[in-house]
Amino acid sequence: MDQTAGSGAREAIRRLQQRFPGAETFTFGDTRALCDELIGLVRSGRKRATCGALRDFHTDGEALPVVGRCDIALDWDGFPALVIETTEVEIRRFCDVEEGFALAEGENDSLEGWQHGHRAYFERNGGFDARMDLVCERFRVVEDLG
Repeated sequence: MDQTAGSGAREAIRRLQQRFPGAETFTFGDTRALCDELIGLVRSGRKRATCGALRDFHTDGEALPVVGRCDIALDWDGFPALVIETTEVEIRRFCDVEEGFALAEGENDSLEGWQHGHRAYFERNGGFDARMDLVCERFRVVEDLG
């Protein structure tokens, strides 16, 4: 991100955080392509859930999602793309994620597809264990900034 884009993104985030006090920022995925795909799935209405490894919240200092809080999803360049409101949060082991949640993530058409894709994601990002704890979040879109 160039310096101009950086200051523009920071200003946009600041304005949104004034409108949505306590809003955290986050980015979907671990690559530009995945981030773009996931934002597209949210915009289409297919993706209404997300998850992350609980260990990453502790390691990275990222705040856990909180029911009722609005958060700002950023695009890969750091600009606000969406404002979402958390509607449900559960800590659940990877091996205990049910098909309903997996399908609500909108990335796959089956629990097995979700397991395969998420296993690969976690292997790329700190390691995988079927018993690892996940922060499973359901959300609704409050505002599409695209």
